[in-house]
Amino acid sequence: MSESPSVRTDPDARARPRRRWWLPAIPVAISLILLGVPWWTLLGPHTDWPTAVVLTGSVLFAVALVALPALTFLGHGGRRPDWAAVTADTLLGSVWVLFTISVLGLLLRLVLAIAGVGDPTRSRVVAVTVVAVTLVVLAWGHHEAMRVPRVRAVDVVVPRLGPGFDGLRVAMITDTHYGPIDRSRWSAAVAERLNALDADLVCHVGDIADGTVAMREPQAAPLKTVRAKLARVYVTGNHEYYGEALGWVDYMTEIGWDVLHNRHLVLERAGDRLVVAGVDDATAEGSDVTGHGADLPAALAGTDPDLPVLLLAHQPKQVPDAVAAGVDLQISGHTHGGQIWPFNFLVRLDQPVVHGLSRHGERTQLYAGRGTGFWGPPFRVFAPSEITVLTLRLA
Repeated sequence: MSESPSVRTDPDARARPRRRWWLPAIPVAISLILLGVPWWTLLGPHTDWPTAVVLTGSVLFAVALVALPALTFLGHGGRRPDWAAVTADTLLGSVWVLFTISVLGLLLRLVLAIAGVGDPTRSRVVAVTVVAVTLVVLAWGHHEAMRVPRVRAVDVVVPRLGPGFDGLRVAMITDTHYGPIDRSRWSAAVAERLNALDADLVCHVGDIADGTVAMREPQAAPLKTVRAKLARVYVTGNHEYYGEALGWVDYMTEIGWDVLHNRHLVLERAGDRLVVAGVDDATAEGSDVTGHGADLPAALAGTDPDLPVLLLAHQPKQVPDAVAAGVDLQISGHTHGGQIWPFNFLVRLDQPVVHGLSRHGERTQLYAGRGTGFWGPPFRVFAPSEITVLTLRLA
């Protein structure tokens, strides 16, 4: 019997996914919303501004609408010129804050309406207020992003801790994100503040930089000077896998940090022992870096199950594995505390916590730091950066 060509199917064609034509429309729609709401708030017909003001303002919004995706693509893809990345990130942060304040301006509009203030006075008051508040928030947010982080002290009770480690001081930095803005002096000041803490253990919990070692080494160099009584340890974050993960692993090893690539150290003090383990970031397995991928069983292989475990894992959402393995304390970064309010509510959709100390299961605690640096927009709004000192207590 001969096969009819009318029923023959091309397997490759059948397996080929349908083209999602609407995907490119998503960033366009988001940009239109982020810029459209402020345009309507500041320049809509209800404001009754002079024509010249409306035209000038509308041109500026149109330029921003085109420049934001164009500069983002230029600065964060391909050759990644730093000037384009800085411009795009600053514009993005400014637009986000302007959008947020514009939405909050609806409350002022309601108050004025209740007070009997009509248009165009009401709309003009709202517009001027939104611009003024936005400028103040951006100035304050930029200062918060660029300053040397304050030290945040947190006591953590670890019941299985040996008496010899009662009072162990763990200094934690994370999400330094050395990037397009040269923060070499900031990095040196962070190292000085770390050294002033005289910590027993210093941890860098990932997202060390945006870019290669060759690009960001001048900013990372002060990490060479960081001191710790017992050990300096580091794990990868997701941003390492966007660039040069192996390069940063090699660099941190060369400058004397212990890279906990799915492995552990056993610290000893006053006759007691503590396991300090680390795993790769949750995104590592899907990267093209051979041999990388979070593997907690490998990290804890050969350890005494009766010893307390401190785990470094970049993302808080890696905590279920820690709970399953009986880890006592996981420390993480990644969230930046939301970085620019109210983005923290969106972060919470992806992570179990945004910042702070929390308990998971019967034994495991998780501390999520807000981050030491910042990513992208050089602003921090209601999400201050931090250098964290965790003091481990027996009781």
